Amino acid sequence: MEEDQDQKKSKESSTPVYVKYMGLAFQLFAVIGGGTWLGWWVQQQSEMKFPLWILLFCFASIGLAFYQLFQSIRQDK
Repeated sequence: MEEDQDQKKSKESSTPVYVKYMGLAFQLFAVIGGGTWLGWWVQQQSEMKFPLWILLFCFASIGLAFYQLFQSIRQDK
């Protein structure tokens, strides 16, 4: 069990820290962008004048992205 943790730490230490955070930034961008695009698509299908679906999906994707971010940061501690 300790050997697995030592191997994991050695793999993580060989990767620069900024690479991990760049990956998190792209993950945030993808989740928020995908949610907003999905909201736009649903909005186009519903033909409503008020952008309800865009707002709902946008804020839901922001919440999901930050939840994933906090889970990732907590896992690294």
